[in-house]
Amino acid sequence: MAEAGSFTERVKQQADIVRVVGEYVRLKKTGKDFSGLCPFHQEKTPSFTVSPVKQIFYCFGCGKGGDVFSFVREMEKCEFPEALRIVAEKCGIALPSPRERSPEERHENQQRALILEMHRAAQAFYTKQLESTPEGRVASAYLEDRGLEVRTIEQFGMGYAPSGGDALLRHLRPKYKDEKLLAASGLISRDQSGRLFDRFRRRITFPIANEGGKIVAFGCRALGDDQPKYLNSPETPIYSKSHVLYHLDRAKEALRRQDFAILVEGYMDAIAVARAGISNVVASCGTSLAEPQIKLLARFTKRVIVNYDPDSAGQAATERSVALLLEQDFEVKVLALPSIGEKKADPDLFIREKGAEEYLKLLRLAPPYVDYLIARARQMDMTTGEGKLRAVNFLLPYLQKIPNKLLRSEWATRIAQQLRLDEPVLRAELGRAAKERRSELKAQPEMLSRLAKPVERRLIRMLADAEDFKVELARRLQQDRLYQGMEAEKIIAAMIGANLAAEPLSTAEVAATLEERDRRLFFEVLFEEEDVATWEEAESCLAALERRQVEHAVAQVQRDIEAQPAGANLRGLLERKQDLMRRLAAHSEN
Repeated sequence: MAEAGSFTERVKQQADIVRVVGEYVRLKKTGKDFSGLCPFHQEKTPSFTVSPVKQIFYCFGCGKGGDVFSFVREMEKCEFPEALRIVAEKCGIALPSPRERSPEERHENQQRALILEMHRAAQAFYTKQLESTPEGRVASAYLEDRGLEVRTIEQFGMGYAPSGGDALLRHLRPKYKDEKLLAASGLISRDQSGRLFDRFRRRITFPIANEGGKIVAFGCRALGDDQPKYLNSPETPIYSKSHVLYHLDRAKEALRRQDFAILVEGYMDAIAVARAGISNVVASCGTSLAEPQIKLLARFTKRVIVNYDPDSAGQAATERSVALLLEQDFEVKVLALPSIGEKKADPDLFIREKGAEEYLKLLRLAPPYVDYLIARARQMDMTTGEGKLRAVNFLLPYLQKIPNKLLRSEWATRIAQQLRLDEPVLRAELGRAAKERRSELKAQPEMLSRLAKPVERRLIRMLADAEDFKVELARRLQQDRLYQGMEAEKIIAAMIGANLAAEPLSTAEVAATLEERDRRLFFEVLFEEEDVATWEEAESCLAALERRQVEHAVAQVQRDIEAQPAGANLRGLLERKQDLMRRLAAHSEN
């Protein structure tokens, strides 16, 4: 939350969300709000709404919502500081002068700058070793045997880390004498005795650059049988592996132009695909695909073809990546390359053996992720009921993520046909699974309209809008935990926390803390037309919740009695039940 009096808070107070959004979307006044065609998905009927009173937006079609900053971030594909600058400029608010950095911040910036320098120096050292030393010539021969020409080696900055234990260290030490800084760079390691030595030895080096093209790390492949086969830089002040995608610095323009990305596992795969004339390729080197990497990629495109290795580890990585990409609303296809003889083919091997044209052909035919997953499910034992159940359970989490109801229905039919299942039975199972796993669903608005009882929806509105008594209402709900067990429990808990906090949170800030299902419901309720709430109505809601709480307690005591009809605690349980029934009768009289 922005601090009171801060520049962010000042911009937020002065920004007119209708005017800012109106520069991107043609808005039409509808009652007290404004509506238009959503800029985040294709639609013919307006479902995008902007509230000038609450200073928030929400789309009832795709579920995106938030404040003026989150809208600009989505439209401009930028981080918060840039969105803040854009909104300030649109509102004619002068940007403040950069604040004076503390000594600690200046020191950290100097350290990062020096480590970047060291990586540039290391890159020059490694390329020289590859070009002009006997060991380097052996490495060059290996690369040529992999089909890489000198031009490609130079283009991708490949180099060689010699086998000596401190060759790079001796090269760096005359200029960088601080041993702590050398160790922090990730280029140099320290043994148990405290002695410094080169982290990378007898390995081909691949420079890893950040989005801006600055070298921040190295990925290295061993020559011979040295283990591990691949070794990457550790986390450093300039490198966080979950925030960097290999080749993104070169692929940015192609990603924007072609509006899709090919996602591979390793540097050699990325290089092979790029050499085939396909520039829009990135790799998640040295790590499983992570959410920050997906958000980074989303700045350039929301369409991905996943082309990981076909072995069991690659299949597991593909399935995990598909799930993460779907959660971020990506359109996903999967390319599973056929084997070459008895060898399972990764992109590098396939292109070397079959050529770029064959790879391009398969790329164009890459199926949607559900087709790939159905094919994976069919590999299971489908001759038994247990096998079919395993196949359905394998597919279910992905099926639930399909956002379009008609498409989801179509895929349910295809799954039934391809797995030879009874379609009505499958649909019934899917319906039950939806009820049991609602927190995992990417629900549609029409589904959300049936979620949360009227009393819960009314409580959400009162906690958001009833300025006269929403704090007291939050206190009463919190006191006896009356909201626990509700379908909207997480939303109401968040609103209670927001109202009871020392500095109350705005509705947009509360929404940002919720999972997608709850966030959708929250925005939907906020935009409902309701009469002005009164404290008498709030007390009526509280009484209904108290009665519900007692009813649940009675049911639990009855279950305990039935579970142990001759137990030692039977008398106590019966007395407890009588007391609860008296309370229930008192509620009925009131």
